[in-house]
Amino acid sequence: MCIVSFLFQEHPNYKLILAANRDEFYQRPTKEVHFWEDEPNILAGRDLEAKGTWLGITKNGRFAALTNYRDPKYFNQTGKRSRGEIVTNFLKGNMEPKAYLQSLHKHHDEYSGFNVIVGTPDDLYYYGNEDKKVRKIEPGTHSLSNELLNTPWPKVTRAKSLLHEYVMNTDIVDPEVLFKQLKDREIASDEDLPKTGVSLSLERQLSPIFIRTEDYGTRSSTVLLISKDNKVQLIERTFNDGDFKEEHTFQFEIN
Repeated sequence: MCIVSFLFQEHPNYKLILAANRDEFYQRPTKEVHFWEDEPNILAGRDLEAKGTWLGITKNGRFAALTNYRDPKYFNQTGKRSRGEIVTNFLKGNMEPKAYLQSLHKHHDEYSGFNVIVGTPDDLYYYGNEDKKVRKIEPGTHSLSNELLNTPWPKVTRAKSLLHEYVMNTDIVDPEVLFKQLKDREIASDEDLPKTGVSLSLERQLSPIFIRTEDYGTRSSTVLLISKDNKVQLIERTFNDGDFKEEHTFQFEIN
C-alpha cells in the first residue's frame, strides 16, 4: 500500500477516519477484502502470493496498515520475510500495540523496508525499520506513504490537506468524497518531487495519490470509518489496470 491518510481522535463523531490506496504490480494475485476463512476474526484483503495483507481490522477492533519504504537498497532483496505477515501477525495476536512493535524491532532487519501502523481506534502506534523508533500517534490528521510518517512528499501533503479540510467541516462523512480524493491523479512538479533513487520519469509517475502505469499502480482504495460508539464501516474498491472493478462493503460493531 502506498498511501494511508487518517484523522485520529479529533472528530466529534468518529474515532478514526481513514482513506488508503494500495499500489502493487498488476500481475500479483490478490483477493478482495473479506473475512478470512482460516482467521474469521480478520477482515482484510489478502496477497495470494505470500498470504499476508497490507491493511485489516478485526471484530474486536485491532487494526493495522503497512506501506513499503522506497529506497534502492531494498529493491530486489532476497531471503527476506514477507512484510505482509507484520500486519497479519498483529491482527491474529493479542499483544498490546506498543509491545508488538517493540518485539518487531528485534527482527527489523529480517524484512525489506517497511512502515506499519498498529493499534485500536483508541490507541495507535507507528514503527518503520528505517528510523527504528516506536512512536505513539497523537490525535490529528496524518498521512503515510513510502517514507516516514508525515514526510512532506507532495502526495502526502495533498492527501492530508484534502482529508482534513473535508472531515473537519462535516458531521457525517460521505465515503464517496473520500474515494474521490483517493482517485486524485495530480502529478507533482519536478522541483517538488522526492529523490528516492528511481528515475525522474518514474518519480513523476509515482507522485499522484492514484497511480496508473503500464504494469504497476493502485489496485484498491479503502475507506474505513469507526464511530464514537464503535460502529465500523469498511468499503473497498478494486481496480484492474487503473479501471474500476468492484466494490465491497462491510459493517459491524466492535465487540
